[in-house]
Amino acid sequence: MNAAENAKAWQIWIDRGGTFTDLVARRPDGKLVSHKLLSENPDHYEDAALKGIRDLLGLSPTDPIPPGAVEVVRMGTTVATNALLERAGDRTVLIITKGFADALRIGYQNRPKLFDRQIQLPEMLYERVIEIDERLDAHGDILAAPDPDTVTGQLGAAFEAGIRSAAIVFMHGYRYPAHENLVAGIAGQVGFTQVSVSNRVSPMMKLVSRGDTTVVDAYLSPILRRYVDRVATDLEAGGDTMEGPPRLQFMQSNGGLTDAKLFQGKDSILSGPAGGVVGMARTAAMGGFEKVIGFDMGGTSTDVSHYDGTFERAFETTIAGVRMRAPMMRIHTVAAGGGSICRFDGQRFRVGPGSAGADPGPACYRRGGPLTVTDCNVLLGKVQPQHFPQVFGPGADQPLDHLGVSTRF
Repeated sequence: MNAAENAKAWQIWIDRGGTFTDLVARRPDGKLVSHKLLSENPDHYEDAALKGIRDLLGLSPTDPIPPGAVEVVRMGTTVATNALLERAGDRTVLIITKGFADALRIGYQNRPKLFDRQIQLPEMLYERVIEIDERLDAHGDILAAPDPDTVTGQLGAAFEAGIRSAAIVFMHGYRYPAHENLVAGIAGQVGFTQVSVSNRVSPMMKLVSRGDTTVVDAYLSPILRRYVDRVATDLEAGGDTMEGPPRLQFMQSNGGLTDAKLFQGKDSILSGPAGGVVGMARTAAMGGFEKVIGFDMGGTSTDVSHYDGTFERAFETTIAGVRMRAPMMRIHTVAAGGGSICRFDGQRFRVGPGSAGADPGPACYRRGGPLTVTDCNVLLGKVQPQHFPQVFGPGADQPLDHLGVSTRF
């Protein structure tokens, strides 16, 4: 694309949350415009980001995006974050060295609440464990080599059970990857569509943290890849320009952008929140502030961050009870947002961690959803319908339903 063509192309930035999707774009004439819509509204569109792009370009939902109309799309998304919070990732099998089936469950035996009488262990993301009779010592000498036929049978049983995602973690695999790579090849031949290998995902010592990170990658990458591929395919449907289709980039947990093809589950956990931290810091700097506390409450989760002149990052962290080792912004995330469902369990009122999302959404969205934190705020007058776009109801053209919420309460 030459300079003249480039000046006529849109640049679009998207924040796809669990409830709302927000777009900011620079038009070909240089003017900035914004757009907001529900992240899930299956009666009217398949994907909010693509619908938003078409709305900005003045296209119908079925029109292809014209070649050369868009230069770049940059997106932060909470698709993986919310899947982790709600435990909605793909079914995953853990493949580990024989004798270490419980290693990730045991973890580090930390006692964050020493005097609790009833310890609630975090839920494991994998549903099945396969122990492989293999072992390399710390110097790379083979103590036991995996038998391909036996491994094929073990993996085949998991595949027949409907599992399509595998996390492979062997002792000393970060340094001597031959056995992991061998089993990964067999997993691909068996038919697993997602194979996360620890020596590629987190090539560092310490079995537990390496294994946890690999499991997270296997658990989230499929759902993330399906979303990324859908967006990329639609952007390319209009045909390529001389420079190829529009560039599609995603925000990573560490605050940097990466090409869509390189976007992985382990780097996507804080994709949306990380963009918020960068935006918070830039906005604060424009106002002359160097020390800022960020509170980012969305529909499904709430993120709290701190900025003191530099971006704070963590290499090992725990999010939603899941340990992982990957560079990311230091953000504290809790499963509580505007869409968190309010319910009575027979003894007390409870909120979350389940979320109404955007479909059906809170009761005030006029789609038959449950009562949520948002509905509480509508009832109290803290959320005022006249200040929100009329994108609710079956026709996506009505305001928030204050009367309906009052009746439900």
